Amino acid sequence: EEEKMAATADKYHVHEWHASNKLNYSRAEQERASAEKLEAECERLRKETEATTFRKKQSNDHKFSLRLSEIEFWKKELEEKIAEDVEETKMLNKCKEQLEKALAATRFPLEVAQKCLAFREKRISIDLVHDDVEIQLLKEVEVVQGVQALLQHTFDQTVEQIRRLRSCKYKLEKDLKDKFTALNIDESCAKLHAQSPGIGYSRGAVKIQTNSVSPEQWEGYSNENVIKTEQERNSSTTLRGVIHSVLEQTSQDLARQRAAVNLAFELRIREVTSAKETLEKHLEKVLKEIGAMEDNISKLKQALEAKEGPMQVAQTRLSLRAERPNVELVRDPVQYGLVDEVQLIQESVEKLQEQLSNSESALKGLIRTQLTLEEDIGVKANSLMVDKGQCMELRKQLEISS
Repeated sequence: EEEKMAATADKYHVHEWHASNKLNYSRAEQERASAEKLEAECERLRKETEATTFRKKQSNDHKFSLRLSEIEFWKKELEEKIAEDVEETKMLNKCKEQLEKALAATRFPLEVAQKCLAFREKRISIDLVHDDVEIQLLKEVEVVQGVQALLQHTFDQTVEQIRRLRSCKYKLEKDLKDKFTALNIDESCAKLHAQSPGIGYSRGAVKIQTNSVSPEQWEGYSNENVIKTEQERNSSTTLRGVIHSVLEQTSQDLARQRAAVNLAFELRIREVTSAKETLEKHLEKVLKEIGAMEDNISKLKQALEAKEGPMQVAQTRLSLRAERPNVELVRDPVQYGLVDEVQLIQESVEKLQEQLSNSESALKGLIRTQLTLEEDIGVKANSLMVDKGQCMELRKQLEISS
């Protein structure tokens, strides 16, 4: 009996069995309902996330497209500005070469002007004068040195402007290189999809880099480079205009002063030549007069010699007649005639001697004048040799070189 009661005590009652079943049914129903609800929620969430992800991808794809357009726009803008910069630099380099040639071309005219001044220091005596030729030569030296200073200053400005253009080009090319890199990266990113090979998770990629810049800063950087390049290109264009004006003006200044110097030389050579010819004419007359004076002196000497015989005859007669004896020593007409004759001859001799002395003094004066004229003619010949034979021959090379 006790064993039966013990065996019965270990078993559940029927109502407990039914209660357990109902509880399991209820729990199953709740779990199923909860699972269905969760499934529905998951389905909704899946569709919602799929749509959100798709929209977000579409949005980012559109942003990529816009971004690629922006990069492409700035890439073309940079390429265009680089091409303009290169072309402007090329034209400015040509101007620089012209300035170099113009500067080199001033060295010979300066050397010629300085040599002409040195040559003209070899003029002698009265012809070593501060004339218009010297004034114009000194002015030519001043003009050439002024032109050299202006050309050198313009050349230095050109070199600096070329440096600035190259600096702009360097920044543009660096920016363009970065644009190419960014364009390639973003084009690659824009083409990626879920089936693309090589995609995967990247740790630490989901962040905004601290060294990144805003779109405004990004655009401002390129825009600043473009504006700076445009400014430098405009400055270069203006400078090229200045260079052409400087080259034209300096060339005119040099040519004008060269013509002024040449004209001064021509006038001076003409003046010295005329003076030399006049001196030569006077020398010819003086030489002729010297010849005439020498002939005159010779004739005067002959006349004096011719008076010696008559004087001796007259004085001898007087001496002999002084020996007449006693009353025969009479003052007769003969005696007075002989005395008059001696006095007349003596007066004639004195006059002839006076004229001989005057003639000899005149001859000496004529000879001094001859020497002075010959010396002055030599001075003028030397001046012509310097101005015409050295300076103008040297300056002919300026016409050839110009």
